[in-house]
Amino acid sequence: MSAHTQTAEKGQNTTLLCQESYVCSGTDEAIFECDECGSLQCQRCEEELHQQERLRNHERTRIRPGHVPYCDSCKGANGNIMHTSMTGSRQRAAVRCQVCKINLCVECQKRTHAGGNKRKHPITVYHAGKAQEQEEEEMDEETRRRKMTEKVVSFLLVDETEEIQVRNEEDFINKLDCSPDQHLKVVSIFGNTGDGKSHTLNHTFFYGREVFKTSPAQESCTVGVWAAYDPVRKVVVIDTEGLLGATVNLSQRTRLLLKVLAISDLVIYRTRADRLHNDLFKFLGDASEAYLKHFTKELKATTARCGLDVPLSTLGPGVIIFHETVYTKLLGSDHPSEVPEKLIQDRFRKLSCFPEAFSSIHYKGTRTYNPPTDFSGLRRAVEQQLENNTTRSPRQPGVIYKALKALSDRFSGEIPDDQMAHSSFFPDEYFTCSSVCLSCGCGCKKSMNHAKEGVPHESKSRCRYSHQYDNRVYTCKACYERGMEVSVVPKTSASTDSPWLGLAKYAWSGYVIECPNCGVVYRSRQYWFGNQDPVNTVVRTEIEHVWPGTDGFLKDNNNAAQRLLDGMNFMAQSVSELSLGPTKAVTSWLTDQIAPAYWRPNSQILSCNKCNTPFKDNDTKHHCRACGEGFCDGRSSKTRPVPERGWGPAPVRVCDNCYENRGIQLDVAELPTDEEGGTLIARKVGEAVQNTLGAVVTAMDIPLGLVKDAARPAYWVPDHEILHCHNCRKEFSIKLSKHHCRACGQGFCDECSHDRRAVPSRGWDHPVRVCFNCNKKPGDL
Repeated sequence: MSAHTQTAEKGQNTTLLCQESYVCSGTDEAIFECDECGSLQCQRCEEELHQQERLRNHERTRIRPGHVPYCDSCKGANGNIMHTSMTGSRQRAAVRCQVCKINLCVECQKRTHAGGNKRKHPITVYHAGKAQEQEEEEMDEETRRRKMTEKVVSFLLVDETEEIQVRNEEDFINKLDCSPDQHLKVVSIFGNTGDGKSHTLNHTFFYGREVFKTSPAQESCTVGVWAAYDPVRKVVVIDTEGLLGATVNLSQRTRLLLKVLAISDLVIYRTRADRLHNDLFKFLGDASEAYLKHFTKELKATTARCGLDVPLSTLGPGVIIFHETVYTKLLGSDHPSEVPEKLIQDRFRKLSCFPEAFSSIHYKGTRTYNPPTDFSGLRRAVEQQLENNTTRSPRQPGVIYKALKALSDRFSGEIPDDQMAHSSFFPDEYFTCSSVCLSCGCGCKKSMNHAKEGVPHESKSRCRYSHQYDNRVYTCKACYERGMEVSVVPKTSASTDSPWLGLAKYAWSGYVIECPNCGVVYRSRQYWFGNQDPVNTVVRTEIEHVWPGTDGFLKDNNNAAQRLLDGMNFMAQSVSELSLGPTKAVTSWLTDQIAPAYWRPNSQILSCNKCNTPFKDNDTKHHCRACGEGFCDGRSSKTRPVPERGWGPAPVRVCDNCYENRGIQLDVAELPTDEEGGTLIARKVGEAVQNTLGAVVTAMDIPLGLVKDAARPAYWVPDHEILHCHNCRKEFSIKLSKHHCRACGQGFCDECSHDRRAVPSRGWDHPVRVCFNCNKKPGDL
């Protein structure tokens, strides 16, 4: 390889000319230095040489002012190093021989030009001081950066079940090992399993240190989401679990990826496919659509709810597609006039995928003829994107944690198998409420876990009436004509009636419909004959959806009367031994008179519907509140709510079959329900009987605990669960009696519950016993 240069005075640097002479014949000024070719190259020679596939991945350096080339004598004919310094690195040239046309270091000059005629050859001295100082500074900066990353360790941020593994914001900052006031960006990586995502992050950010675990095993070494802090670039680096891997909770883990994408400022999509697959474009397109549809609104709400100083950008992160090939050309190499990003946009358009949510999409490719992979291009592209703050600005680590926590709280929970869609990476079912109307089968369109914020279910389609659920809602017609929509429900008595007076009026005049504004607007048996249906006179009817876990539609009056009988039946059983025959006959007759229509009459129940055991005179028949059949006590001892029959939210007696086939359990509501109203009346009746007939009960030696437990309202804590006072923590004994607070239902001693106050929200319209804490609450209880 020859080297040509212009004649210069001794002691001055010369203009470096091309040493390849491949296109220019050595007459053009050198622009690049290729270490692997071992020569200085002009613009034309560099382009022609490195278009060849075997030379494409050579590392080239652009020549700067004052550049000093390497010594030519330190290399053999094939470019192999023949002479090196004691440190083992190649030497920069000190002089250039104008006759031999070669660059020589100090040692090579002494060895080749110290004697003979060559000693008289004119030479040009290179000023290597600035170049050496610059190289030393670069080496010192590189060493400093490596030392900064030596103590970096990764930690599990979110596990495979979408549970955050850091306790709070402080724990997140401590594990990152950064300052709470440090402004950071987030870089995450996605890709198929086995494509080397963890390896890529280790070499791009941490100089090859295994911060994120890698493994040659077939099983995925990254499960869940792992994070680490890069102190050099001030970024949080996130490693994710690969796509297309063997996993059980595929839908939940796919949804987890979008949460990570939402908090990221830059996303690296790593692929080692020789050609870009459609899965890459489908993933990014579906992620963009889901991000705009579900996450932008939640990010805005998080900013307002948490009072964050730095707004969470609703524009998605930038994307870098890192494409590594071995046998195929990189994207765009066949079309030098078209940039790879333009070809990527064309692929998106052909697949009808529109990545509108992402702020930018860049392509970075590398072709690996011989390992290891070259990550320098990716590293430069990442650093360039991190410097751009036009759409995504750095933020404190606490803001990053709050955003992730808000998204995890909103979009969490198991995804039913029947809602797993395979046509899209991120279907709506992954982020919307999974509740389905029991009447018409349509789904709720609200976001997941909206009930935690008190937001009711909602569907855009209209529901249809179902006799099973009786999903009609009455509204007062007079109030509707005045521009108000007031819901009313049939009930046993008016709010102004006392319990006993209300029961007497109910027995004479039937149920009532009461409007908060208009008062009692309807009684079912107000006249001896000619009573009209309320729908034709005083109320309007609307059909509403029946969501699992809700209870607020019209209830059958027979159900309410049956609940009253159930509450009093416990007390009747306590004294049944005194008059067993008459009690059985009267109870059976009353039950048939007020039983719901779907109950089988007692006269037709001769044996247990489950075990076929015949009923004797002393045996008690029990009706299942779900199917209405008759059972013995052993086959109908279980309890659960039956909202489809109007029994809820308190548990009622059901048979074994109906208990095993139960649907979604209902939570006890804060407001009183018909079930609580029935047990409250039973409780009041029990207290009245205890006060007036206490001597008789004592004479009959009936356990008081049995009567109290039978009449206990649904929200009261059972006596056997109360071991000490809920306020002062004193243990109950024979000398220290238990008392229930009528407001909260907890057990207290007499000193902590001696106050008296009305509790209309629980149905106690007159002053009753309340605890010390409930008495402090302002307003009506």
